Order: sequence, then structure tokens, then C-alpha cells
Amino acid sequence: MRESQFVDSARPTRIQFERQLRRLQRDVLRMGALVENSCWLARKALCDRDLHAAHQIAVQDKQIDKLYRQIELDCVNLLALQSPVTQDLRLLSALMQLVRDLERIGDYAEDVGEIAIKLFPYPVHPAMDRVQMMLDRCRAMVAMGLASLSNLDAESGLDLKMKDDAVDSDYETLYTLLACQNNIEGSIEPIVLLVLVIRHIERMADHATNIGKRVAYIVTGKR
Repeated sequence: MRESQFVDSARPTRIQFERQLRRLQRDVLRMGALVENSCWLARKALCDRDLHAAHQIAVQDKQIDKLYRQIELDCVNLLALQSPVTQDLRLLSALMQLVRDLERIGDYAEDVGEIAIKLFPYPVHPAMDRVQMMLDRCRAMVAMGLASLSNLDAESGLDLKMKDDAVDSDYETLYTLLACQNNIEGSIEPIVLLVLVIRHIERMADHATNIGKRVAYIVTGKR
């Protein structure tokens, strides 16, 4: 076979690969939008005492998990059935890690929703305003991570580390406040549950930071 014929026969395969890659990226962003919405529902459930929102998270998490499994399978198939170049390999490996981060954020949002249901019978804790602020910082990080992915903006992705420092500071302050609370009247369950909430939020922020790092790796090739 002459070289020109080989190039011509290879071109449709490459075009098909790029089309599948674009579809994969769209699916990742679609999954990201669902996860971001789960974070918003978690805020409504916890801070607005919206029980319907808490139940919606569980329904939506099934969609997130289904999409996660499909994306992972698509990544594996592209790696196995095509001949990706170095940059494609970097993108596919980063996306496989990134969707795991998204899936975990969705799980933590569902956990917060479940805790909100358990907290519903109790009066609103005085620290709830600070918990809300911490959760809002975390939600902003998730949105920022998804924007950096959509735009393939490495600088914005790496900026998430500074945002994460603020969430870590919130966690330390709130943990000390809750753990050192004196003169507790009634059940200590609300305090224990809020400690779990801030831990879940802190982990959500960590995974959002990971998303930013994955985006930077896709763009620069540097870990």
C-alpha cells in the first residue's frame, strides 16, 4: 500500500475518534452539571430545611452514577479500540480520574441531604449560618472547577487550591466550635450530625480541588 493510501484510510478513523472524544467531553460536563445541582439541592435541604430537595438528591444520584459508569466504559473503549496520541491519552486518563471526583462529590451531597432529614426535627443550630457559608464556598469551588474544565483553563483550575484553604479554615473553626460546645441541653445528635456535615463539605472541596488539578494536567501535561 502506498503511503498516501495509508493516510487516506487512517483519516476517517481519526475523525471518528475525535467525534467520540467530543461526545465524551460533553457527557462529562453533563455529569458535572448534575453534580453541581446536587450540591445546590444539598444546600436547600440543609439550610432551608427543604425535605423535598433532600429526596431529589437521592433520585438524581442514580442518574449521576449511571452516567459515571457509562463515561468510564467509553474511556476504556477509546483507549482499547483506537490509537490515541499522547495528548489524547492524557485527556482520557485525566477524565477517568476527574469523573471519579465528580461522583464522590455527588455522593457527599447525597450524604448531606440524608443528614438534613435527620436534623429536621431539631431546632436550627446557632452555627448553621457558618455551615451555610462553608457550603456556599464549596459550591462555588465545584462551579469553578467545572468552568475550568469547560474552558480548559489551567490557571483557573489551579486557583482552586487557594479556595480550598478557606474551606479548610472554615472546617477547623466549626469543628472547634462544635466539639467544645458547653451546656448542651437535650440530645447531642444535632452536634454529631453537623460535625459529619462539615466533614463531608470539606471532602467535597478536596475533590473540587482535584478537578482543577486534572484540568491543569490536561492542558499542560504537568502534574
